[in-house]
Amino acid sequence: MTELLVKAVLGYLLGSIVGSLLVGRLRGGIDIRRLGSGNAGGTNALRTQGKAFAFWVLVIDIGKGWVATGLLAPAHLPGPAAPPLWHAWSVAACGIAVMLGHVYPLWHGLRGGKGVATLVGAVLGAAPILLAPMLAVWLLAVIAFGFVGLASILGGVTFALAAAASHGPARAPLVTFAVVSALLIAFTHRSNISRMLAGTEPRARRLWLLGAGRKRR
Repeated sequence: MTELLVKAVLGYLLGSIVGSLLVGRLRGGIDIRRLGSGNAGGTNALRTQGKAFAFWVLVIDIGKGWVATGLLAPAHLPGPAAPPLWHAWSVAACGIAVMLGHVYPLWHGLRGGKGVATLVGAVLGAAPILLAPMLAVWLLAVIAFGFVGLASILGGVTFALAAAASHGPARAPLVTFAVVSALLIAFTHRSNISRMLAGTEPRARRLWLLGAGRKRR
């Protein structure tokens, strides 16, 4: 139990290293929470700072998710060995913790991003085979509807469904992680949902027009 709590705390602290805010400081003190949508995630970084800035934001945010579930969770900490069951639950604890750290970062006044890139990294470290359907649904949703927020929510739901359909001894921890992640992604995109309902949500025009162009043929 102690090992699980320690790993969860370390995962949260790791998640609190928010890519856009770190890169912004290295680029002269830019705080993208004061620009565009006000979110500290990759989409706002791309819209306000360009591709190079957004690339490094994604590298950091995806990377910390992978480190949390791929390296931290299975690591053996000093002290008495934990039961195998706790190691299985460490993946869920670290995955959820790193996302919470990204959304509510300790180092940045509890104002972070929406957790999508960090979730991608966490899935890559925990169950990479489940990443394919998640990303496929995200891409298809962006092409079909043009809303990145909606695509992110549907991607999270897809991860939860794919985890529920999986098999293996670690299924329960994986499903727990997936369901909590999907709920957190939906929660962090509540403002996007409000704007979509109001008809004021901006679209990812290039990908959406690609889908719209196919429909007209």
